[in-house]
Amino acid sequence: MTIAVQPPAGEPVRLTSLAHGGGCGCKIAPGVLASLLERQPKHGPFERLLVGTETSDDAAVWALDDETCVIGTTDFFMPMVDDPIDFGRIAATNAISDIYAMGGTPIFALAILGMPVGKIAPEMVAEILKGGAAICAEAGIPVAGGHSIDNPEPVYGLAVVGTCPRDRLRKNSDAKAGDALILTKPLGVGVYSAAIKREGLSAEGYRDFVATTTRLNRIGAEFAKDPAVHAMTDVTGFGVLGHGLEVASGAGVSVVVEAAALPLLPLAEKLSQDGYVTGASHRNWQSYGEAVSLPDGFPDWRRHLLTDPQTSGGLLVSCAPEKAAELVALARGAGFADAAVIGRVEAGAPQVRVEG
Repeated sequence: MTIAVQPPAGEPVRLTSLAHGGGCGCKIAPGVLASLLERQPKHGPFERLLVGTETSDDAAVWALDDETCVIGTTDFFMPMVDDPIDFGRIAATNAISDIYAMGGTPIFALAILGMPVGKIAPEMVAEILKGGAAICAEAGIPVAGGHSIDNPEPVYGLAVVGTCPRDRLRKNSDAKAGDALILTKPLGVGVYSAAIKREGLSAEGYRDFVATTTRLNRIGAEFAKDPAVHAMTDVTGFGVLGHGLEVASGAGVSVVVEAAALPLLPLAEKLSQDGYVTGASHRNWQSYGEAVSLPDGFPDWRRHLLTDPQTSGGLLVSCAPEKAAELVALARGAGFADAAVIGRVEAGAPQVRVEG
């Protein structure tokens, strides 16, 4: 994979200055995406296609045989940070997460690269690729190829392939009434990225931001070994409410989120109160419609944290309630210090209700 790039004249350019958005905040709003997918032809009678587009799941899944399935996903976006290595690391972590969210293990990746020729130095592009390759090495997989184009805005990500025993496959549509809901990473990545773009985030805050967005969600493969884990998804661009709504819609249940129980990055509340909110947060809220309800008097700054687009966010896990404490302890022992029970699943119409 090669791309010819001429170094720009003058001072080094900020990556975020070349993009109108960043990270998973670039995603098309969930309501718009659903409308687009409704207009596409159905996949047809492919008996081995276990997961397609029907339930807004994290990846496509194909049965190789009666015991093993292959998982395929792709994810890419524009930079939310200016450090090229960090951008590459965050984008790669986010892309690989979809495999873990299905209960699988990644086996290889392909790079997706679009760079504005003449506006960015080749050394910077090399650093982006280096960061992505470093995360892939941490996950134990190679970057086996890829594709690059000249693009007006910088874009990087991965297509990732993984495998999974069929009995460990976890979809977002198999939540059961009575389940507990676990979230493995703190919220607030979107407001942090808004602060980064406006140069309003402290050095300590930036370290926290990079630490959470580059933590691989490999705990998902461990969770999938437990039959008490019924459903999983990762919380990314649609926010915890949007991805909770996908779980509710796919399983035909009601999801209850306890706002006071949600783990947050240390500066998330202050940044939200200070107005560091992404445009995607507003688009997400408008897309939920009447399917999401908030308590009376719920302040806007708190709502923004629930609609906040998460780049490389945590796993949302629906499990038998008696196993929830054990699974939280497992996650915390694996480095997910903020993992917590954040709600429950109830019988009822597909919706998300926020309490507290």
